Amino acid sequence: MIENTSGLRVGLSGEFSVEVTEETTADYYGNEGVRVLATPHLVWMVERAGNVAVDPILPSGMASVGTRIELRHLAPTPLGLRATARVLLVDIRGERLIFDVEAWDEMGKIARGSHERHILELEPFLQRAGRKKPGRERPDHD
Repeated sequence: MIENTSGLRVGLSGEFSVEVTEETTADYYGNEGVRVLATPHLVWMVERAGNVAVDPILPSGMASVGTRIELRHLAPTPLGLRATARVLLVDIRGERLIFDVEAWDEMGKIARGSHERHILELEPFLQRAGRKKPGRERPDHD
């Protein structure tokens, strides 16, 4: 169990906004001609909103990582408009945090869904990731 995370509480929220530019469009991500906010970029915005909500209150050496996103991208956001993703912490299950997600632009709601993050000790996590090297045999596990 992760200790010293008493600042985490249901109702905690975070937001992250971007102006839609060429680099945030579906066209930029490879969907030629579709010059609106790309769904992969919206997913990244949800991740960032989760960081904004959680990371500032975590003790040193701890981090949160996204482990699940369910997102319905409901409406396009064209170049020049500002889009905002907001997460609201609705459940805490040990190290697992469950957020409701909404996103909107200046004209209305553009997405809704859920996001899950896990709190972990950063150093062991990075060590585990560091054991994965190109050409190295895959360990046996599910």
